[in-house]
Amino acid sequence: MAYDGTAYAGFQVQSNAPTVQGELERALSTVCAEAVRVTGAGRTDAGVHASGQVIDFRTASALDGSTTGRGVNALLPEDIAVSALEPAAEDFHARFSATGRTYEYRIRHGSERDPLERRRELHHAAALDLAAMRDASARLVGRRDFSSFAAGPGGVRSVRRAEWCELGDAQIRFEITADAFLRGMVRAIVGTLLWVGRGKIDAPAFERIVAASDRRVAGPSAPANGLCLIAVEYGQDAANAASEEGLQGIPPLREEDE
Repeated sequence: MAYDGTAYAGFQVQSNAPTVQGELERALSTVCAEAVRVTGAGRTDAGVHASGQVIDFRTASALDGSTTGRGVNALLPEDIAVSALEPAAEDFHARFSATGRTYEYRIRHGSERDPLERRRELHHAAALDLAAMRDASARLVGRRDFSSFAAGPGGVRSVRRAEWCELGDAQIRFEITADAFLRGMVRAIVGTLLWVGRGKIDAPAFERIVAASDRRVAGPSAPANGLCLIAVEYGQDAANAASEEGLQGIPPLREEDE
């Protein structure tokens, strides 16, 4: 499923604010004619988007996935959409069965901003040193304590990939894959990498920030609008890849997300 998170106080349901989970449960409960509780693979924060979110729910409804999906999409607001529904194994859990998640963060740098993309990317008026940012982000890969980037309790995570790519003359995208993420982790990483891009710190200094396991030494969190959950992995392929890279061994903590 996908959503534009701009209007929501995050994925997870809250009693006093609109959330993606709340909208999904309202629509599903109507279609299935019973109370439905939804679990998401990533509990994205306020303003964060998703194009590859995965959810699970239980229902006694006899409707098939296609019919349920059409009914739910007809009831959802325009900024949320379900792309596919299918039966899952009894022990499947959207969050705890996941073996990997990938987030992207988009930045437009330079004097010109694009008002049509303001909800989807961060505009950074000055030029950025992309080579230095790539050097620094490569130092994230591995299994380590990422408490320096946690908005709350820290912990160990396994980062399998952390790369920058160019989308055009003035657009860049940071893509990071890990077994799981601490709350606020990607936004804090991007905010600190922007220090590198602006020349405030170099790659070795960034690596020392990672090793410090202290949120006070890292940069400010980048705004939520540039962040998007783009993929969730299940099964042994991702787990085997992590094992081959020497990243497994300690089970991930289950308190997350972006």
